[in-house]
Amino acid sequence: MKNFKNILSKDQIDRIIEMAWEDRTPFNAIQKQFGINEKNVKYILRSSLKTKTYLIWRKRVVGRKTKHSQTSNCNRFKSKNQTNH
Repeated sequence: MKNFKNILSKDQIDRIIEMAWEDRTPFNAIQKQFGINEKNVKYILRSSLKTKTYLIWRKRVVGRKTKHSQTSNCNRFKSKNQTNH
């Protein structure tokens, strides 16, 4: 997904980064909303964030059960308490 900046708007990229950074949002929710798999989410974050920030995120996400679809029943894209952008 090397040309993601041509396919996705800046707002979409920002939302993908925001969803990926949230511990409670599984990768499958990002895929349902944007059609982007976990590998491409990681690529977008690696390309968009500073190296240290990306490494901090990866360290948090590795092995985290809530980020993977098989252990989460979350079908919504945002919290009921989250305001619309």
